[in-house]
Amino acid sequence: MTPHPCRSVLFVPASNPRAVAKAKGLNCDVVILDLEDAVAPDAKEAARDAACAAVQAGGFRAMVGVRINSHDSDWGEADTRALAEVEPRLIVLPKVERATQIKAVSRAMGGHTSLWAMIETPRALFNLEEIAQCEAPIDALMPGVNDLAVALGAKLGPDREPIKSWLAMIVAAARVSNNLAIDGVYNSIDNLDGLATECAQGAAFGFDGKSLIHPSQIDTANAAFAPDAAAVAHAREIVEAFSSPDAEALGVVRIDDRMVERLHLEQAKRLLASHDALVEAQSRE
Repeated sequence: MTPHPCRSVLFVPASNPRAVAKAKGLNCDVVILDLEDAVAPDAKEAARDAACAAVQAGGFRAMVGVRINSHDSDWGEADTRALAEVEPRLIVLPKVERATQIKAVSRAMGGHTSLWAMIETPRALFNLEEIAQCEAPIDALMPGVNDLAVALGAKLGPDREPIKSWLAMIVAAARVSNNLAIDGVYNSIDNLDGLATECAQGAAFGFDGKSLIHPSQIDTANAAFAPDAAAVAHAREIVEAFSSPDAEALGVVRIDDRMVERLHLEQAKRLLASHDALVEAQSRE
């Protein structure tokens, strides 16, 4: 079975019943019911109960996950225990700095739930390899750009220049472990042109999708991270060219006027897997 597409990953406050109800019909690829940043301290327990109820009730068009509070917070362990009872398909772990944090949640969930790790601190940046290759394991890395910028003392402009090197490292760490890489949020809800520019930047870095904070951002992310028809056709040409018996021992083949290496074959296979996942998901709607 092909993996689920993750072009658009929408965070929804679990403490907002109207937002959760609306999210059920949205055309994003993933809905994350948020128990962390979007929820005030005095609403944490109610939000946890609401997230568990929503996971059990189902009815979402998208894949549904939950972002818990960090394991060393006042609410992290209680979040994990409660969610172990309802077994969500996905849990997002905030402020991951060491593999031990991932292992603790994985054990509590019985190893049956997909885990995504958010990279939000300088310590996490220097422990990327440990986090990405944790034997728990994880399935995606996500930069928390706002927290990361604050922790670094960086001032982010439209091009995200101060953290470009770290974004590239996060993608590289994800690829080493064959994980997804999901880009961070774009804060200006009404600036869809700015969002499109940042999505194009993220796609150029190699991210598989974008974290979102508002439903109005979904279509832009879906368009930016979906393989276009020309790219899909070219990927099929590459796979077919290397599938020829004559190409079995070759490191390079010629397609039209271009020389294509085997490293492009792996890239083509990844693009086609993403395309097939999207087609399969759309066929189930």
